[in-house]
Amino acid sequence: MLLGLDDIERAQARIKDRVRVTPTMSATTLGDELGVRLHLKAELFQKTGSFKPRGVFSKLLSMDPADLSRGLVSLSAGNHAAALAYGATAVGARATIVMPASAMASKVEATRRYGGEVVQTSGSLLEECLALQAARNLTLIHPFDDLAIMAGQGTVGLEVLDQVPDVSLVVVPVGGGGLISGIAAAIKLQYPAIRIVGVEPDGADAMSRSLAQGAPAHLDSISTIADGLAAPFAGEHTLRHVQHFVDEVVRVSDAEIIDALRMLIQRCKLVPEPSGAASLAALTSGRITPVAGSAVVCIASGGNIGPGILARLLGQG
Repeated sequence: MLLGLDDIERAQARIKDRVRVTPTMSATTLGDELGVRLHLKAELFQKTGSFKPRGVFSKLLSMDPADLSRGLVSLSAGNHAAALAYGATAVGARATIVMPASAMASKVEATRRYGGEVVQTSGSLLEECLALQAARNLTLIHPFDDLAIMAGQGTVGLEVLDQVPDVSLVVVPVGGGGLISGIAAAIKLQYPAIRIVGVEPDGADAMSRSLAQGAPAHLDSISTIADGLAAPFAGEHTLRHVQHFVDEVVRVSDAEIIDALRMLIQRCKLVPEPSGAASLAALTSGRITPVAGSAVVCIASGGNIGPGILARLLGQG
């Protein structure tokens, strides 16, 4: 099953009082150097610091109250955790989120501050999440492989079309694939000629591997500075949407992400986390070759940067 435009428009109506319409900002000088009219969709200014509340509220506000009242459980490296904790508290539900033992301390703290219970593990996040679901009779909220979640993320695409009507290329960071699935459906169902390209880190390329083998791939190990893109697997729904709507998925190195992140801070005065810089990295590294002079939108998906990474960047001038 694929999302329809009406699914995304209904999600937009559901969540409009719960999330922000984030700005799309021009980056003229940088765009001139790249030979395009460059725009940055600043989802780092969304509530909780990433695009994730869009999908969370789309899901929670469409659920049966009985499922909400049992309590919610999910898994996340950080941004979905904070968004689910925030959303659950807003609708009067309890949320438990399984996070890696290595999760960024600031993201763990933010999740707890928003009202979530955090369970950290060095093992499989999914296995621990499913065990908690069974033991406590909780309702599972998948971080990305859920049509209501994906429809909520698709509202980013609707805003891009409103803010940059002549866009010809949209570049989207890819973790589990919920964001690019929703954006691609929202845009391609109206304007099939607009090109949608996904970007993954070299060390967390579950979607690229899934596309290659034609089925969701599970990664045995992950190594990337972009923890927001470190999904250990692609979803069945998200893979189907990427296969149907997305033109290409490219990979970038951590070094290329860091270079793009530094550029965004120094040149554009935006401070995203590494995952939020991945889309620009695909352009600056030459992984994508846009049409000269065309309007390009890079999705800056989140701004929950760790203090260690920021200190490293500032220390290098």
